[in-house]
Amino acid sequence: MSSYFPCAGGRALHAPTRRDFVYGLGASLGSVAFSALLAANAGATSAAGPRPGPLAPRPPHRAAKAKSCIFLMMEGGPSHLDTFDPKPALERLHLKEFTREGREKSAMESGKRYYVRSPFRFRKAGASGADMAENWEHLAKVADDLCFYRGCQVDSVNHPTAMYQMNTGNRFGGDPGMGAWVTYGLGSLNQNLPGFVVLPEVSYPQGGAPNWGSGYLPAVFQGTPLRAKGAPILDLAPPAGVSPERQRRNLDLLARLDSAHASRHPGADALAARMESYELAFRMQMEVPGVLDLAGEDAATRELYGIGKEPTDAFGRKCLLARRLVERGVRFVQLYNGTWDSHDYIERAHSNLVRGVDQPIAGLIADLKRRGLLESTLVVWCGEFGRTPDNGVRGGTAYGRDHNPKAMTIWMAGGGVKAGHTIGATDETGMEAVDRVHHVRDLHVTLLHLLGLDDNRLTYYHGGRFKQLSQFGGTVINELIA
Repeated sequence: MSSYFPCAGGRALHAPTRRDFVYGLGASLGSVAFSALLAANAGATSAAGPRPGPLAPRPPHRAAKAKSCIFLMMEGGPSHLDTFDPKPALERLHLKEFTREGREKSAMESGKRYYVRSPFRFRKAGASGADMAENWEHLAKVADDLCFYRGCQVDSVNHPTAMYQMNTGNRFGGDPGMGAWVTYGLGSLNQNLPGFVVLPEVSYPQGGAPNWGSGYLPAVFQGTPLRAKGAPILDLAPPAGVSPERQRRNLDLLARLDSAHASRHPGADALAARMESYELAFRMQMEVPGVLDLAGEDAATRELYGIGKEPTDAFGRKCLLARRLVERGVRFVQLYNGTWDSHDYIERAHSNLVRGVDQPIAGLIADLKRRGLLESTLVVWCGEFGRTPDNGVRGGTAYGRDHNPKAMTIWMAGGGVKAGHTIGATDETGMEAVDRVHHVRDLHVTLLHLLGLDDNRLTYYHGGRFKQLSQFGGTVINELIA
C-alpha cells in the first residue's frame, strides 16, 4: 500500500511505490480500470478506517475562479505574427536581409535570412478592439470574451522539448502533465468518468503520450486519450450476448464471494480495491457511451460547432465533446490540433488550419457562455512557441517562418481571466516579448491559481525532494486575472 503523509500545505501525499510507476496501457477500458484499481487501492478500507481515494473531490487551496479547464493545444507553433499580433514594421522590412544585432543565433538559422511580412490582413475585432487576422471570421464574434497574452516565453526551439515544457513544465519529459496535477489537487467531480481526458489526433503530437502522462504521480492521474477514429475507448462495450443486467448479476455474485473471502481475511485491502475497479469499469460502460454520443444535440448546436461539414467537422466534434465532458464534471480536457509548423507557404498552411478550428472554437466559447458554464470553465489556446519574423526559404518569398521561443500569443477565456484585454507586447518585428514578460512557469502557476490551487502547496515527494508543476516556483501573472 502507498503510505500517506502531509506536506507543508496540507495536501495528502503518497509515498510512491513500484505500482505507481506502471504507466500506460493504451486507450482502452482496461487502462482506465487499471488506473481505477490504483485509486481504489489508495482509498480502500484499512484497520484505521476508510481512506478517501485520490480521485475523490477535494477543496481547493483558495477560492477558485474556475472548476475545470479546456486546453486547446495548437501543436507545431502557430505564428503570432499571422494570427493575433500584427507587425506593420514588417511591411517596410519585407525581403530585407535579417540580422540579429548581437542576439544569440537560433539553431534554426542557416544562410542568408530575410524579413517576411504577413500575407494576412488584420482588423480590430469586438468592442475591445482585439487584433485578429481577417480569416478568424467566427472567433471575431466572441473577441470580447478573450484575454490575449503576448508576454510568455519558453526555453526550447525544438518541438518535442517545447511541447513537454508547455504541457509538463519540464523540457525533457517524464513529469506529470497539467491535467494530472489538477486532478491530483482537486480530484474528480464525476466518479464515473476520468478526471483528465485528452482528445488527440490520429497521429499523436511531438513527444507522444508523455505530454499527458502522470509522470511520478500515481498512474490514476494520467490523461485518458479518446481515439480520434473508431471506438473512442477500446473494449468499452461488453462482449456480444452479455447484457448490462447479466453483467450486474455477475458482479453481484462476485461481490458476495469476495465478501465471504474478505470476512475470513480482514484487512485484505487489495481485494476490496479490485472489486471497486470492476464497479467503476461497469459504471463507465453505463455513462461513457451517453457522453460520447453527440446525436442527442440539436441541429442548431451541431451547426454552431460546424459539425457535419468540412473542414470543421473533426475539430467541431472535439470541441462539443469537451463541453459535454466539463458539463459532466471532468476537470481537465485537452484538445490537440496540428500541425502549425509552417516553415513554408504559411498563407496556405495557416489558412487551412484556421478554417478547421475557427468556427468550432468560437462555437465552444458561445455555447459555454449561453449555458452559464464559461464563468466556471477556463479555456486556453496556445502552441508550444511562436514564430520568427524572418525566413531563409527561397529568399523569404515562401512566406514561411521558423521557431521562436521568445515570443508567442496565448489567449484565454472564462474562468476568471480579464476578458476583452490584451496584456503584454512584443517588439516591433515580433521577435521577442518586451512587456509583461513571463516564463511559461508563471503561466502554469497562474492557471493553477485560477483553479484554486497554489503551486507551492501542490507538491509531491519524489527523488528526494518535493516537486511541483513550475519545477521550482513561479509568480502569478495578476494582470491576466479579472
